[in-house]
Amino acid sequence: MIIAKVVGNLWATRKEDTLVGRKLMIVEPARLDGTSTGEAFVAVDTIDAGIGEMVIVAQGSSARKAVGQQESPVDAAIVAIIDIHEVQK
Repeated sequence: MIIAKVVGNLWATRKEDTLVGRKLMIVEPARLDGTSTGEAFVAVDTIDAGIGEMVIVAQGSSARKAVGQQESPVDAAIVAIIDIHEVQK
């Protein structure tokens, strides 16, 4: 799983049947302070996240499991919204 920031929505009027009715979001890998650490990618939103929120993204087979469809062409899924974080040094 990775930490990411939701930076946008993505609309696709035509898509694979298992993605119909699924919300697609654009996320960027990020540090906990919100600064980007990588290139943006698309993730299926399983929890109704919003733009600007820090989230946890599952990738690969874990993402397909989160969506509930092992045969779906999903390789990233938003599985949690980060409310509070605590890091001890």
